[in-house]
Amino acid sequence: MGEQWRAQFDAEVSFANGGGLRTEGFRLDIPGREITDGDLAALFVRHLGLLMVADVRIRAKTIIEEPHKGGRGVAVDESGADRRLVELSHVISDGMTTLPGWPGPRITDWLTFAASRERYAPGTEFHVARIDMIANTGTYLDTPAHRWAGRDDLTGVSLDRLADLPGVVVRVPAGIRAVDRLMLAPYEVAGRAVLLHTGWDTHFGTERYGAPEAPYLTGDAAQALVDAGATLVGIDSINIDDMSPAADGVRPAHSTLLAAGIPIVEHLTGLDALPPSGFRFTAAPPMVAGMGTFPVRAFATVNP
Repeated sequence: MGEQWRAQFDAEVSFANGGGLRTEGFRLDIPGREITDGDLAALFVRHLGLLMVADVRIRAKTIIEEPHKGGRGVAVDESGADRRLVELSHVISDGMTTLPGWPGPRITDWLTFAASRERYAPGTEFHVARIDMIANTGTYLDTPAHRWAGRDDLTGVSLDRLADLPGVVVRVPAGIRAVDRLMLAPYEVAGRAVLLHTGWDTHFGTERYGAPEAPYLTGDAAQALVDAGATLVGIDSINIDDMSPAADGVRPAHSTLLAAGIPIVEHLTGLDALPPSGFRFTAAPPMVAGMGTFPVRAFATVNP
């Protein structure tokens, strides 16, 4: 067995919903001899499964050469024939508003039942509709080509990043805008669709949906998801990035995730109907060449 290391430290934890936790002389397996306080704090939160953590202060840290004792985890049983489907998409309707100030879709008839009758045998008729819309309509998927010129568009993102993905829901406390690294730390995200449940979807279609206080994912948290191996990231807010004037148009979450080839699904809804884990997530758009964004029918398959 090679060298194994553990950290011994004191920790002071404060929670976003009030209260705190203090430990002294806590020992924890670490991946190598060197570890920053920030990485150790995230590992500590993950190990204990702490939710809604606002801050962790590490003190009296020492590194000890000692055999690993193992972490605590609960396996999720994702088997089972009986299951239910959960709709996670907004309905696209004529003139709807997705992003305030952006044009809504226009849905019209290209061929009506009445007009089609002259084309077919008696008693046979068809309807063909037409939709004119921008790509950012309803619940949609962003590919790397949305942010980075020359990167994969809708035709270049493989189905194993879009369909039948094991999923995990990150519950964001009401009133919290910035989903940061510590809030993500308790969750197993490797190989999973990470869905941020902020509850902001209740404002969809209203002026408040685009308000400056809309929740978002921080750039540091996006990098943590990349480092941890997330497959896809979704959110039920207006944007995965901060849309407030203070952000000055900077989009670190988009930039980081899409640079790493991780698709983003924005404007999800109905995440409150999902369990924390044990479900499969799908959000697959059509294969349209030259487009980096397109609406999806996002849904989850939930085992009983």
